[in-house]
Amino acid sequence: MLTTAAQVERLRTAKDLRTSASDTSQRMLNALQPGTIVPIHRHRQSSETVLCLKGCIEEILYEERLEHGRKELKEVRRIRLTAAGETVGCQVPQGVWHTVNVLQPTVIFEAKDGPYAPADSQDIWSLS
Repeated sequence: MLTTAAQVERLRTAKDLRTSASDTSQRMLNALQPGTIVPIHRHRQSSETVLCLKGCIEEILYEERLEHGRKELKEVRRIRLTAAGETVGCQVPQGVWHTVNVLQPTVIFEAKDGPYAPADSQDIWSLS
């Protein structure tokens, strides 16, 4: 998977681990290369479990605030996940804005509650 991720423009690839399209869970492997851009996003309907199987990433969590009449995000926590390290996984709470910073070629396992639903535009942070 990491070889494939290194060869595609997005520098990441995913493998769906659901047993069928009607499976009511979300489980996947994500291979990520340094330099990939994962937009800041949230999952309003589910928390997200992230386990680092290989490599090292930082899971970055944000809080939405109103500053000078405008919505802004403030970074509130960075969690370094390392396959061979002290912290191999974390739980991103439901509705929390987050992204990842990929420090090494990395493979993570992700799980979310409920059936797959494409991200809504309200769930991708826009810098504009």
